[in-house]
Amino acid sequence: MGADERLSELGKILGLLPHRYPFLLVDRILEIDKGRILTLKNVTFNEPFFNGHFPGNPVMPGVLIVEALAQSGALLALNEVPIDSHSFFMLTGLDNVRFRRRVIPGDQLKMEVKIMKYRRPLWRMQAAARVGDELAAEVELSAMEVKG
Repeated sequence: MGADERLSELGKILGLLPHRYPFLLVDRILEIDKGRILTLKNVTFNEPFFNGHFPGNPVMPGVLIVEALAQSGALLALNEVPIDSHSFFMLTGLDNVRFRRRVIPGDQLKMEVKIMKYRRPLWRMQAAARVGDELAAEVELSAMEVKG
C-alpha cells in the first residue's frame, strides 16, 4: 500500500469517526466484510498515555484497548447500514472483558470485531485484540446510535 492509499484510508476513518488525536485509536482498516472488520493500531513509544502508565515500564491501558475495539466496532457498524451524518455511536456496555497480554511500545494491535446482533439503534459485537498470534484482550461490546 502506497502513501496515497494510506492517506486515503486515514481520510476514510476521519470521515466516519468523530475522534481525533490523541483519542483516535485506529490507524488502518485491514479488512472489512459483511458483519466483520479487522483494524490496526500501531502502538508507538510516543503515545501520550505512556508518560504516566507506567513510567519506566510502559503498558497500554486496558481501557484504551477496549476503546480502540469500540472505535473499530463503530467503523464496522457505519459500513453495515446507512447512518445519518449527524449520528454517532456511544458505548453502552462491556461484558466478559478479559485482558490476556500486555500491549507495549512497538506492538501492532490487530483488532477483529464481529456483529453478534443489532436492532437499530442498539448493537452487540464480539471483539478481540491480538499482538501477532497472541490474544491481548477480548470483550463483548454494546453500543447505541445517537443523534448528534
